[in-house]
Amino acid sequence: MSEIRFDGQVAIVTGAGGGLGRSHALALAARGARVVVNDPGSAVDGTGAGSGAAEAVAAEIRAAGGEALADTASVTDAAAVAAMVARAMDTWGRIDILINNAGILRDKSFARMEDAQFEAVLDVHLRDTWICTRAVWPIMQAQGYGRILMTSSSSGLYGNFGQANYGAAKLAVVGLMNTLHIEGAKHDIRVNALAPAAATRMTEALLPEGAAEALSPARVTPAALFLVGRDAPSKTIIGAGAGVFSVVRIEETPGLYLGPDPTPEAIADRWAEISTQPGAEPLEAAWAQTRKFAQMATQGE
Repeated sequence: MSEIRFDGQVAIVTGAGGGLGRSHALALAARGARVVVNDPGSAVDGTGAGSGAAEAVAAEIRAAGGEALADTASVTDAAAVAAMVARAMDTWGRIDILINNAGILRDKSFARMEDAQFEAVLDVHLRDTWICTRAVWPIMQAQGYGRILMTSSSSGLYGNFGQANYGAAKLAVVGLMNTLHIEGAKHDIRVNALAPAAATRMTEALLPEGAAEALSPARVTPAALFLVGRDAPSKTIIGAGAGVFSVVRIEETPGLYLGPDPTPEAIADRWAEISTQPGAEPLEAAWAQTRKFAQMATQGE
């Protein structure tokens, strides 16, 4: 297969001052992209700010011969994001790639989690993805091309103790991906999600000793680049970590028709059949499930 390149393309990477975002930004630039390095310079919990992190990565790209802009916009501030996007357009005239990577953690068991902790994490992981994607969407529609990457997590896909807020937000971006995949198809806007496992500021306290090298962000970034390439798939979730890559699918069993007047007892009696039927498959959209149920009911009657 030919080398995946980004020559002439413009990419925005949020949360790119360190960790995964930095790795993604550097790799995109090394393959020809002009990169907006966005990072407000805040702590892991989202507090504080500073321009040093974004500028350091942008300087690293420029020192290697690439083109980069440092930006410190808070991705939860729609006006600041709009200004960031306008700056990229004024400088380079297009935006081809958006990697929604910014995030914070405010872990707490569900029983002890306060509203502010829940809302802050949803704000940064879900609302920021909405804000940034909405800001570039009309540009990508007009140019007939776009690649958008959501950053999901195993915490959202499978759950993790103490991360009800984080898990809720990280699965929510998958739902956003699914709809944007449908709405963006006619404009060649492809939307995917990455579920990374990497040693970063956000995960260092959770990793066993000696795991950091194997779980370096650089071993995740190839999946990000694949998912924003010209020949990328769409509506795809890739799990990536330590150089291992997998595809995560949300699937549905074929279904079992229980007659025109089903009861909860009937479901219980035939639960083994309903839950373990062979032939589970992903559905292309919500209407596909409705159509399947309607067809089965019609055939059953």
